[in-house]
Amino acid sequence: MSCEKIREQFAGYLADDIDDTAKSAVRDHIAACAACRSEIEELSAVWTRLGVIPREQPSGRLRESFYAMLEEAKRTADAETAGRGRGRFREFLRGLAAFRKPSFVYAFSLALLVVGVGAGYVLREAGTAGRTAAVHRELQDMRRTIALSMLDRPQASDRIEGVGWSTQLDSPDRKTLQALVDTLDGDPNVNVRLAAVDALYLFRNDPGVKDSLVRSLGKQASPIVQVALIDLLVEIREARAADALRKLLGEARLSPEVKRHAELGLEQIM
Repeated sequence: MSCEKIREQFAGYLADDIDDTAKSAVRDHIAACAACRSEIEELSAVWTRLGVIPREQPSGRLRESFYAMLEEAKRTADAETAGRGRGRFREFLRGLAAFRKPSFVYAFSLALLVVGVGAGYVLREAGTAGRTAAVHRELQDMRRTIALSMLDRPQASDRIEGVGWSTQLDSPDRKTLQALVDTLDGDPNVNVRLAAVDALYLFRNDPGVKDSLVRSLGKQASPIVQVALIDLLVEIREARAADALRKLLGEARLSPEVKRHAELGLEQIM
């Protein structure tokens, strides 16, 4: 599908107003097209900001008028009751029910207006919050799809960009986290592996991520990646890294810089 056709779907995509097939087509296209991806990111930011524009509320004067009318109606009711007795009071109630007195009409109309405006405000807020949440979920799904797609690209620069997309996720799923771990453990490019270290730091509170970082230390051959992992494990004070650091220090070909970091890291962790 062409860029023009995909862009025609952006509004419905952000509003969650297109079917699953169309959504999938949009996601697949923006995963491969940088121009469309940039445009929908800008549109989604504008869409999200629309959800936080302050809504108009009933003015203080409207509430004052309403309460003044209620007080007038109450005073009228008291006067009717005191001056005419029970029979007249029943007539007063019948008059109220039939809206025979203008003050009752005004008071009731204002009451309906205030209730209507208030209910409308609440419903609009609830609707806006729901739409904003739906757009946010769609945006997160889009970022997840793009991240996974770009991590499989042959170009190192694309894979680094994929790692960057993963860092924009609020709470990545297991598949995304595993893709980052696999990138750290096996990507042939050092810079991509370093980017994966930085990304996994953001999700360091996940127990599975901590285990993967500890295991990955023994899989790295690049001194710069080893140092980055050591610094990260020390930063998060992961006690289970002590054994991995001891094992690393036992390697005969360990570079002096990595050895220094490992010894200092082991001392800090212990």
